[in-house]
Amino acid sequence: MERVGFDVVRRQDAPSGQVVHAEVRPGDAVLMVASNDAKYQRPPLVGRSTGQGLYLLVDDVDAFYRNAVAAGGTSVIAPESTEWGARRARVVDPQGQEWSAGTYEPGAAP
Repeated sequence: MERVGFDVVRRQDAPSGQVVHAEVRPGDAVLMVASNDAKYQRPPLVGRSTGQGLYLLVDDVDAFYRNAVAAGGTSVIAPESTEWGARRARVVDPQGQEWSAGTYEPGAAP
């Protein structure tokens, strides 16, 4: 998680080295994440989305994207400027989770 700009607060690994539980901090928020412990069925990409995922407000979308792809993520939306004046990108991690990052701040005045 350090590769995409998160500070690791706590990490618990299985004997195999797989992450069982981790708490990471991207700025002021804390996210709890874990590796798959079963053969879950992840929704496939339909167009440019799996229909579910996490959106992260970041200062540097391009750096997030480069780091996520370098860490094993699959590009879905390369960094782009949107018609509403934001920058965004999207990757799917090796376990099929969708991560979107952008400069659009939900709830903020335009």
